[in-house]
Amino acid sequence: MRRLISLAVTFALVAAPFAAHAQMGGGRGRGGGDDQSKEDADAAKKKKRDQEWSDNQAPLPALRNAGPCPFVKTLYDASRYVEFKDGKEASANVVYTGEIQGISAGCQYKDADPITVSMDILFELGRGPLAQGQSKTYHYWIAVTDRNREVIAKQDFDLPVTFTSGKDRVYLTDQVSQIVIPRGAVTTSGANFEVLVGFDVTPQMAAFNRDGKRFRVNAGATTVASGDTSNRR
Repeated sequence: MRRLISLAVTFALVAAPFAAHAQMGGGRGRGGGDDQSKEDADAAKKKKRDQEWSDNQAPLPALRNAGPCPFVKTLYDASRYVEFKDGKEASANVVYTGEIQGISAGCQYKDADPITVSMDILFELGRGPLAQGQSKTYHYWIAVTDRNREVIAKQDFDLPVTFTSGKDRVYLTDQVSQIVIPRGAVTTSGANFEVLVGFDVTPQMAAFNRDGKRFRVNAGATTVASGDTSNRR
């Protein structure tokens, strides 16, 4: 399942490089006259094309950033979601689970423009033995911080998922585009910022993650005694 946010904006960004390439290639055509005239014309066109490609201001301006992109990563304490019935940490007591499997991100900015970040976030979501119903709405957040770790902005997102009959695991990619980060000056680069992603977790869940404890995403799908650690990894 793939849920898209700001789909039209994402497509516009992807289409831009192809339009630029088409314009660059439009100057090429067939030569006329004798062979010498054709060679001279081709040489002139090649020289002009080489000059255009080497001009930093000419080709593909939309892809030339003023500096590096912000760091994008998950917050370790909130990278996994493990919900236990009555807070008892056992595989047989798992209700729902989730894990951020990976993030693919890119950015764009130039001159005095703000930084625009887009990302694809891959989630692995699980339904445990004590889950009620086939649907669950997870909650996660995206935060922008400066290099001093101070939160500049934070936004919450809902992540609804339906587990089909006989399935206890779902992979879902959320595509988030147009995260806009203002820049204080033209010299301010993306390296001054971080973009963090994490589940909305309770203090107990955060402590579980921090301690390095973990179960499989579908932990407890088969009844396991509380003392059995075979479902841990």
